[in-house]
Formats: sequence, C-alpha cells, structure tokens
Amino acid sequence: MSRLIVVSNRVNPPNTAGEETVGGLAMALAAALREYSGLWFGWSGKTTPKFTGALDMQTIDGVTAAVVDLEEADLDEYYNGYANKTLWPLFHYRTDLAAYDRVYGEGYSRVNRRFAETLAPLIQPDDLIWVHDYHLIPLGRELRALGVKNRIGFFLHVPWPARQVFTTLPGHQLLAQAMFDYDLVGFQTTEYLQAFEEYVLNEVGGAAPEPDRLRAFGRTVRVGAFPIGIDAPDFARMLKSAKARRMRDLMTAATVFRHLVVGVDRLDYSKGLEERFMGFERFLADNPDMRREVLMLQIAPVSRESVEAYQEIRARLDALSGHINGDFADVDWNPFRYVNKNYRRDELAGIYGAARVGLVTPLRDGMNLVAKEFVAAQNPEDPGVLILSRFAGAARQLVEALLVNPNSPEDIADALKRALAMEKPERIRRWRALFDNVQREDVTAWRDAFVGALADATERRTALAS
Repeated sequence: MSRLIVVSNRVNPPNTAGEETVGGLAMALAAALREYSGLWFGWSGKTTPKFTGALDMQTIDGVTAAVVDLEEADLDEYYNGYANKTLWPLFHYRTDLAAYDRVYGEGYSRVNRRFAETLAPLIQPDDLIWVHDYHLIPLGRELRALGVKNRIGFFLHVPWPARQVFTTLPGHQLLAQAMFDYDLVGFQTTEYLQAFEEYVLNEVGGAAPEPDRLRAFGRTVRVGAFPIGIDAPDFARMLKSAKARRMRDLMTAATVFRHLVVGVDRLDYSKGLEERFMGFERFLADNPDMRREVLMLQIAPVSRESVEAYQEIRARLDALSGHINGDFADVDWNPFRYVNKNYRRDELAGIYGAARVGLVTPLRDGMNLVAKEFVAAQNPEDPGVLILSRFAGAARQLVEALLVNPNSPEDIADALKRALAMEKPERIRRWRALFDNVQREDVTAWRDAFVGALADATERRTALAS
C-alpha cells in the first residue's frame, strides 16, 4: 500500500485520547493517518527569526508529524493576512470584510513555496500526497515546479463561493489555475463542486469532458464531492468516559426542571452567533410562558484575536449576551450563559448528551462537525433535537434536522419552540435517520472515498494540447 502524506496549515495531532481541544479537521486527519503509514506535514504554530526549513519530527498516538517554523512576516502576511483576512471572508461570502493587499498575496505564495521546498525531500516515489484547505491551494503547483510527479489530491474544507463572489478576488484566475496542478480536487458538497465548475466553464472557458472531470489551463483534473464525517466509533467510546458522564450529570443537575439549548462554535463571524443570539432573544420575547423552562448555553472559544473583525464581533457578542440577560433574567434565574473557553471533546460530548436542543446555525459552513457530534451524543431512547442552518454543508446529509434560515431571528425562534414542544416519537424518528447518516458517512468513509479516488488517479496528467 502506498504511503500517505497529509499536508495542512497546522499540524496538531491529539495527545491523550479524549483530552484534545483541537477542531474537527485535526481529529479527522489524525483518524485517517492512523490507518496508513506516512506522515502529517505542516506549520508548527511557532515562529523563528529566520526561516531555515528545519524539521521537527515526532510520533504521537500513532501519528508521525513533521513540522516547520515560520518567520514572523510569514505569520502576518500568509496566515493572518491572505488566509484569514482575504480567503476566509471571501469563501464565506463576506466580501465586505475581505482585505486585498499585494503583500498578503506575496506572503501566501512565499509560504507555499517554502512548504514545497521543505516537503519535497521527504517524498518517496509511490507516496500519495493529500493537501488540505484554502491555506495551501498553490502547494500542488509549487511541488510540480520542483519535479514532484506523485499523485497529489486537494480537499477544500470550506465552501467554494459562487462565481460572482470569487471573481472579486484580485488574481482569482491564478488561484483557480493552481487547482489544476492536482490529480484530484474534492469539495464538501455537490453545491460547492458545482460553484467551482460554473467558474471554470463560464469564467475561464473550460470544459467538462466527463461528469467528474474539468479541463482548463491546458490540464484536466478529476473533481468530486466528499462530505467529511466524525470518527463515530471513537466518539461513542468518549461518551462512556468518566469525564463525559461527569459533565452530562453536571449539566443535567444545572438545568433541572429546564431544557438545555446548546451551541458550540469557534468565535467567528461565519458562525451566525449574533443572529443566533437574536433568535434566542426573539424566542424569549415571543414565548413568555416558556422562559423559565429553557437555558441556552453558548460555548465560543476565541480565535484569531489579532484580526480586527474578530475583536469587533467579540465585543458585539459580549454586549448582546448581557442585553439578553438584562432584559429577561430574574433574581434566581438567567436564561443565557455565554462562555469563551475551550473544553475537551469528552466534556463536550457530555454537554451535548444533556441538551434537549442543539443549535447549529452558521451563515455559511463547509460541513460543520458539531452538528454530527451532537447527533452522536444523544440518548436513543430520549434524544434531543438538532436545529441546523440550511447553509451548513451538513444540511445536505442531515435532512431530518429542523432546517432554518440563520439570517432570520423569527425562523430560529420558531424552530426553538417547535423543538422544545416536539413529542418523543417524532424526536426518536428524526434522530434515528440522523444517526444512521452520521454512522454510515463517517470519517472512515470520507477518508476511503478520497484516498481511493486519488489512488485510482492516473500518474501525473500530461498537459493537453492547447
């Protein structure tokens, strides 16, 4: 079997099972790598005065990691700049927040080139290379320029935006062209795949010679939708852990005689937190008889604190959460808890298990694994209800959730009322369908589908005649 090399911006394998606070992508990649001999390559998260390309290699919990430090300028221009101030808002349809600075673009290209130069000596002839996410779109091109002929796949974890949005990016055609240096390009959903196809066909005069192939820039690439899932067996194990049970008991005791509504999101403007808060506020205003029956808990760990847009949204959420409690709290009761800290995944599993409603309402999301973890954590005999944004990639799979427009406080409030009033037989019926999907289309199915398609790809495509 070929060795698998996974490349992502950050390398953050879990240490002790259940204790990690890393996100869904890191957990999914770690689960994938345990099944293959190979390594995980990327940035260490640390900076150095001068980039040297020196590698730090270690094996943790069955995952071999190879990491490299970046310069402070790389962090500012590549990561905080082009990745988080340009591509992230653009791919999430927030062109109003996207910053277009030539220096950012230069840093993005420089770091991708440095990654390629550092990684290339580690690559063996039969290795499969799997590149992840918007930080590293040009990496395939940089590896090809160094003579790497291996099969290279790219998977985009965030949405690919509509053509009218993507074309607002200066140099958009060069970025799209870099996708054609891969053998396989994967998206979370068919909707994002179709958005990329529409750009290729109508913006750069490309063609679709076969249903799963696109031709442009003198090259052909295989494309597909590969929805990511959670590590369902591992999550089931975590639910039985002492910490998960303790947290579930704690939250059950804290919400005695009340129903817990829970949201868990990284603090980000794409997650629809302001709209969610206003939806809960509308629910309290419209349903005075239900106010004391509900407690909403929003966990939102702070991220990207150096980016101004994130500082601003944190301030607005602080004010809004205080406003809700100021308007609706009583001397012996608060309707809303808003927490800006990380929790272990086993603790989150316990919180999900104690909740009557999972409120997952991003404005735009590639997939959203919190929705799937909430489903996996429910008691089969008395499950909670998932309220899910129709603009999350997971909505294409989890169709038995209550799907809402996250931009509408009224829609969120109405869904909350419906979820809290839902009878047990309907809750069980919906949960069974959701849980079946979470189990069937888990991280193993995602990994096998993508790596299998990459392994089947022909060795380095020859350029087509113009």
